[in-house]
Amino acid sequence: MPQVVCTPDEVVSISDNSLDDISSFLVLDVEATCVPSTGFDWPNEIIEWPVVLLRWDKTDTNDTKRLVVVDEFQSFVRPTFRPKLHPFCTELTGITQAQVDSAPTFPEVLSLCQQFLQRNGILNSEGRPLERFVWCTDGPWDLRDFFTKQVFISKVNRPSWIPLNILDVRQAFGSWYKGVYLRKHNKYPHRNGAFSMNPSYKLKKQLELLGLEFVGREHSGIDDSRNIARILIALAARGAILRPNLDISTNRRFSWMGANGKIVGDY
Repeated sequence: MPQVVCTPDEVVSISDNSLDDISSFLVLDVEATCVPSTGFDWPNEIIEWPVVLLRWDKTDTNDTKRLVVVDEFQSFVRPTFRPKLHPFCTELTGITQAQVDSAPTFPEVLSLCQQFLQRNGILNSEGRPLERFVWCTDGPWDLRDFFTKQVFISKVNRPSWIPLNILDVRQAFGSWYKGVYLRKHNKYPHRNGAFSMNPSYKLKKQLELLGLEFVGREHSGIDDSRNIARILIALAARGAILRPNLDISTNRRFSWMGANGKIVGDY
């Protein structure tokens, strides 16, 4: 299938009031413990929690909506269930044993992240929202799966400031790109379903199709988050609608999750 690289001047006009209700976009891409040759049903622990905060540029007088980076938060996280990193994990993420050994635990990181949100006027002193914001991830896995595993392992409740509806950037990009492709090539899905597109593109491919290159180290949480933020900025400049598009179930469970927060099985 021919691919369309979208240049910055391909902007689709949108009404100004369609996005004004979302003030902040919190981009998150976690890294977690891992070992080779295991499936996804494994008790990963989060070892890096990075957040890139985007807001609308209030100084821009143009009609086009523009997102800008206004702040960042990043912390390594000390795992407690399996505190020793596998060499495979260090090679994949670049995160060292010394970095996690000296890091705060996950509940402490959540508290530090809440303080970051409070400093930026997103939450009040009691942790309640002061504005409408949305968490943004590349796919559903960070907040649907890794976060669910971590709050179970850490025996903490999901904070109310991490709601169950998020913006899956990969899904948003796929939907937008499909529309751009169809318009450019005057193609539309046949009624019998003969024409179709895969709406899911990995992070580097999304950047490539936007005419951008990946900056930094892959599988570094903060670098991945920054690149996802660049995709959101590019989508906003092109008029894509950026709204929550994925609901997360609170009933997500894995086979090793036993009663009373106990991990069962040999891990």
